[in-house]
Amino acid sequence: MSDIEQRAIATVRGLAMDMPHKARSGHQGTAMALAPAAHVLFTRVMRYDAADPEWPDRDRLILSCGHASVLLYSYLYLTGYGLELDDLKDFRQWGSATPGHPEARHTAGVEVTTGPLGQGLGNAVGMAIAERFLRARFGAELFDHHTYVLASDGDLMEGLSHESASLAGHLGLGRLVVLYDDNHITIDGDTNLTFSDDTAKRFEAYGWHVENAGEIGEDLDALEAAIGRAKAETGRPSLILVRTHIGFPSPKTDDHTAHGYALFDDEIAETKRRMGMPPERTFEVAEDVLAYYRQFGGRGGEARRAWQQAFDAARTPELEACLAAAGLDGWADALPTWSVGDELATRQALEAVLAATADAIPGLIGGGADLTGNTGTKLKGQALQSATEPGGRQIAFGVREHAMAAALVGLARHGGVVPFGGTFLVFSDYGRPSVRLAALSQAKAIFVWSHDSIGVGEDGPTHQPVEHVAALRAIPGLKVFRPCDAAETAASFRQAVDGNGPSALILSRQAVPVLAGTAEGAVDRGAYVLVDPANGRPDIVLIGTGSEVQLCVGAAKLLAADGIGARVVSMPCWELFEDTDPDYQEDVLPVEVPAIAVEAGVTYGWERWADDVIGLDRFGASAPGDEVMAKFGFTAEHVAERARELIDALSD
Repeated sequence: MSDIEQRAIATVRGLAMDMPHKARSGHQGTAMALAPAAHVLFTRVMRYDAADPEWPDRDRLILSCGHASVLLYSYLYLTGYGLELDDLKDFRQWGSATPGHPEARHTAGVEVTTGPLGQGLGNAVGMAIAERFLRARFGAELFDHHTYVLASDGDLMEGLSHESASLAGHLGLGRLVVLYDDNHITIDGDTNLTFSDDTAKRFEAYGWHVENAGEIGEDLDALEAAIGRAKAETGRPSLILVRTHIGFPSPKTDDHTAHGYALFDDEIAETKRRMGMPPERTFEVAEDVLAYYRQFGGRGGEARRAWQQAFDAARTPELEACLAAAGLDGWADALPTWSVGDELATRQALEAVLAATADAIPGLIGGGADLTGNTGTKLKGQALQSATEPGGRQIAFGVREHAMAAALVGLARHGGVVPFGGTFLVFSDYGRPSVRLAALSQAKAIFVWSHDSIGVGEDGPTHQPVEHVAALRAIPGLKVFRPCDAAETAASFRQAVDGNGPSALILSRQAVPVLAGTAEGAVDRGAYVLVDPANGRPDIVLIGTGSEVQLCVGAAKLLAADGIGARVVSMPCWELFEDTDPDYQEDVLPVEVPAIAVEAGVTYGWERWADDVIGLDRFGASAPGDEVMAKFGFTAEHVAERARELIDALSD
């Protein structure tokens, strides 16, 4: 290690102590231990240009152990991504560019939002799939990069890591390199309290290239060589076990308290003395150290400019659509249409939509978690993504709901694709942490959840989602679509593709009729008037979503026979309706007209839009779907009866 490298790494370790100390909050030890590994990545290994953090062909670095955010912030500042020293001093403060854990879209150079352990590793699998897919489709001259991950003991304990590593090994993702920070420490103490896995054998069993590199945490040449050997393994992902010492070289080296904010004035001063730094100075960055790192930050500029020339020469509408995560101009013209009265499940409608638009959305890629045909997520005629079919657009995720959700986020954050993935709605809980992070980072992923209600039937309450739609609607930034028929399904898909951020498509198992008016319905506004009384003056509003909209239409006819004018409002997306102006909301749901909502799930949240709710605040039952729906009151007759009762109650 040269003198400048030694002082550069000492500088990073000093910043890793100073940032949490000034904030009186944060994590010091892991960042200190990983400083040499990150140094090797930023100065010897990765291809990037700090002046253009979004360069499509850059190497990706994912800090899966997001609690060590001060490490990433230090290198983003030092290599010139736009952070300033004052930003480091504002670590964890209101409005700063350096939040407690890395946030994509918030800080330039942060690829994915990490912190919840295991998520970054799962995201990395999606990123590696995206790189391989784009390389196969457009050539290595445009896409030829690696995904690097810094992962901790905690990341590998999480169940998500097992799913993700298994999937990566099966797919043979050779451009994925994980450096495992094997520091033997968790918050509770030494890992031997809770962790006796043979990590090397585990990953070997997954089909990974594994190197137990041992005590090379401070050896830059050995770290670089190990990464080089991993990069040479082009047919399988790589795990490098690097034995590090948390908090090194502080007095609390190998102390589990060093995981968090544990080094204070005297200990920080002593650590700086050990590293040859002025002990009394904070946020010390020597001019030559900054200049040294900045040269590496700009070193990739020539490669990026050469790439831009190659891109300009190869530019096609398909390539541009991929990079925009969008469809070709006029892509929506390819959406299928149906006739009023056609009956099919909305999951079947989605499969027809995917088949019809695959050519028009060249970046469309995805599949199901072992339920591809069941959830409507089969891309007919498309090859299965694999090492032998790197351009395959159909992904078989297996029974790995959480890995699928995390990979979708990585695919979206990588760019160049429009990713989708499906499973049953009742299993959305398995991937919910990743969905939440998709919303937090506004990753444009399409989550497909079918079998959306007690209409699932015979499988019983274990498989009948009741609270799940409400739970998903509670996630800020997630657009939740529950279309009532095939026409609304196509329109919801269009909103997901043309919009920003993540979307959820909640689809039925059972067949539902295509209703008159839905093909022209304002799904883009989240809710619209589907049926109005002949005189245009409703006595009551019936609000429905999904398969229950047809019940509202049937109830309106029954009420009309009694001289009661009922308006039917289809509300496929609360979030889009919430974003409309108050005048439109009043036009659709007049305050002076009583409203009743109908949805085969918990009633939570409907009080905002309705005076009464026909819902299900209990678990379902095992019986044929139609019978279950009827037993719990989801019939046109019951809706009409409850509407009459509401009108009578409010008129008293």
